[in-house]
Amino acid sequence: MESGLRFLFLNAAVALFLAVLTSGCSRVMDTLDEPSSAEPVIDPRVERREVRRPRIDTENFELGAYTGFLSVEDFGSSTVYGGRLAYHITEGLFAEATIGQTTAGRTSFETLSGAVDLLPSDERTFRYYDLSLGYNLFPGETFIGRNRAFTSSLYLLLGAGSTDFAGDSRFTITFGAGYRVLLNDWLSAHLMVRDHVFRTDLLGEDKTVHNIEFVIGLGWFF
Repeated sequence: MESGLRFLFLNAAVALFLAVLTSGCSRVMDTLDEPSSAEPVIDPRVERREVRRPRIDTENFELGAYTGFLSVEDFGSSTVYGGRLAYHITEGLFAEATIGQTTAGRTSFETLSGAVDLLPSDERTFRYYDLSLGYNLFPGETFIGRNRAFTSSLYLLLGAGSTDFAGDSRFTITFGAGYRVLLNDWLSAHLMVRDHVFRTDLLGEDKTVHNIEFVIGLGWFF
């Protein structure tokens, strides 16, 4: 009798376990069959944006004008203006010719002495002519706001030429750097700094002078 009761209870427990297991599997399958309403983590739909490539005239000539300040050593800083003609040999290398002019001021000795003039007014014109090679060191883009970008480059300059000052012409070495931004297909803006180096004995001592120039300008491709 006792063995029969044990057998009865064992069958009941097995039947209850199978019922619970069947119910759980049915709920899991129903959950898997339901459509998911959650949004995907990554949206595969990417909006295309229009990309405009800069178009520079194929002739590769650039004519420009500029103005700024030139510090003539021992004679102070004055406004300078000039022009440049460049030929872009490759995307990285270009050659340019420049001409500029300013009027030198008075030395500290002339200012303190009052009546003494080391140079007459017609010999205070500082005029230079240079031929240089330039290299675009860091071509890239300049961003203005979020939706507008301009092709730009930082370049180096090295050249030589002649400087007319104080009634004499002097061989001059020129070096510097510039930053160019293409505003559209034919117009460029430049920010440049250059040093015009030559030897002179104008003040009674033979020495090398540095005449540093800061200018801004525009260029037209044709």
